[in-house]
Amino acid sequence: MNVEEAKKLLQDNQVKFVLAQFVDIHGAAKAKAVPADHFEDILGAGAGFAGFAVWGLGIEPHGPDFMAVGDPSTVSLVPWQPGFARIACDGHVLGQPWEYDSRVTLKKQIKRLADKGMVFYTGLEPEFSLLKRDDKGKIVPCDATDSLAKPCYDYKGLSRVRAYLERLVDSMKAVNIDVYQIDHEDANGQFEINYTYADCLTSCDSYVFFKMAAAEIANDMGLICSFMPKPFANRPGNGMHMHMSIGPQGGKGNLFEDKNDPRGLGLSKMAYQFLAGVLKHGPALAALCAPTVNSYKRLVVGRSLTGATWAPAYISYGDNNRSSMVRIPGGRLELRLPDGGCNPYLATAAVIAAGMDGIDNDLDPGEPQNINLYDLSPEELKAKGIGILPQNLHEALLALEQDEVIKQALGPVADEFLKLKHMEWVEYMRHVSDWEIESYLEFF
Repeated sequence: MNVEEAKKLLQDNQVKFVLAQFVDIHGAAKAKAVPADHFEDILGAGAGFAGFAVWGLGIEPHGPDFMAVGDPSTVSLVPWQPGFARIACDGHVLGQPWEYDSRVTLKKQIKRLADKGMVFYTGLEPEFSLLKRDDKGKIVPCDATDSLAKPCYDYKGLSRVRAYLERLVDSMKAVNIDVYQIDHEDANGQFEINYTYADCLTSCDSYVFFKMAAAEIANDMGLICSFMPKPFANRPGNGMHMHMSIGPQGGKGNLFEDKNDPRGLGLSKMAYQFLAGVLKHGPALAALCAPTVNSYKRLVVGRSLTGATWAPAYISYGDNNRSSMVRIPGGRLELRLPDGGCNPYLATAAVIAAGMDGIDNDLDPGEPQNINLYDLSPEELKAKGIGILPQNLHEALLALEQDEVIKQALGPVADEFLKLKHMEWVEYMRHVSDWEIESYLEFF
């Protein structure tokens, strides 16, 4: 969509306000409502923000304003908020793209591929929990009858929240995000909505829009839509699996696909190189893909009440192996590491950097592991050369600190991310939990 088409969309739909939207370092949507008759201001100088008021923008209280400059190709209506439209923005400071802005960071990695004549495609699969507060204020699944011990794909669980799902899907389809399937996942109150893959920047923009829609529609209905990685200790958590492939710029085709693959996975040499880079940098990627204290309650070695966590604790890959960090659905890679708390722009930028390191250095991932890794002992994993992903945020941050490839790709935002996340870890470690009170208060 060009500028004139965007202006026509606003006029034809009697849009009153345009949300100039960007994300903070955590991936949370931030916005200003700009009257539609000032739409072109967003495309020019941009909508102004006090940068110090937003997490991770690298701007001090005495620093210049952060200007959100709109990308006209992203203008869309906000179906759940009549009279509003949304435009995704890049951060600028003093007239230049701002290196601390997540979308700007990703675009640098996209250009790196474009210079080689390639486009990175992703299909993001958001899982979320649809919840409510009960009479005592406790967080519970929104449907009291959604209580099966193994609820995955349950018809009743899906049907009884259909009013919410229909509104959410209608909102996505209204802005040409093609939803093609919906299911009840393996935790009570947990759902997944799949929409068609796209170039990675469009995928990230759509994911942010999806989260905005999912949260606000739930709020309108008196519910809570949470992308928290692990809201319930004994149930599977919320992932955001990333399907990945590379295509030629300006043409059709999948450079990751080779039907003559001797390993039988349908992957090209380039795909294996990219995969090897992702595995090599897995520990550092964990910090960006699983960026919260809570994330590592999901990435555990072990099982949940339903029989599996569905989360990858193991640095490995396999055919249709959902116990591995990377699954191979055929001609593409599925990275199962990211969760619902990640900033999609930063996670994608880091994955591109990791994969390109594999391509540039002709790395090989070794042989696939087409076995249930949950069943292996630590000794058996070690014998097979299979590493374990960081088991807490602190370990992941230390891995990122030592990974110069990923840090260089992210630029100054890497240090900002590390600083904020180390603070989060310290606050968590100093927090006194209910478990500690119950275990120790009268024990000694």
